[in-house]
Amino acid sequence: QVQLVESGGGLVQPGGSLKLSCTASGGIFSIYTMGWYRQAPGKQRELVAVITQGGTTTYTDSVKGRFTISRDNAKNTMYLQMNSLKPEDTAVYYCNAGISTPHYSTYWGQGTQVTVSS
Repeated sequence: QVQLVESGGGLVQPGGSLKLSCTASGGIFSIYTMGWYRQAPGKQRELVAVITQGGTTTYTDSVKGRFTISRDNAKNTMYLQMNSLKPEDTAVYYCNAGISTPHYSTYWGQGTQVTVSS
């Protein structure tokens, strides 16, 4: 049974930093593209950043230059380093991954709350 577990969320002041982690486990053959999404209260879930198996990254415009997505394939773990955080970054952050077991499917983590407030 594949599981994605996020960690690293919390409360931070504007301008501060947080680092999120997402670890996949459970009968994994291969992990393909992984991504971070977020959902603020009353809004739709939106893509934050994605990273391919080979390390190519894509970011939504609002986080470019502030957030960095990375992954450690040996540890089945993805990270999101968030710097210069703004109140508008407040949301529940979810990780997503395409995983073969060997059957291919996409999986979601349970989410981790990030609150940016003074």
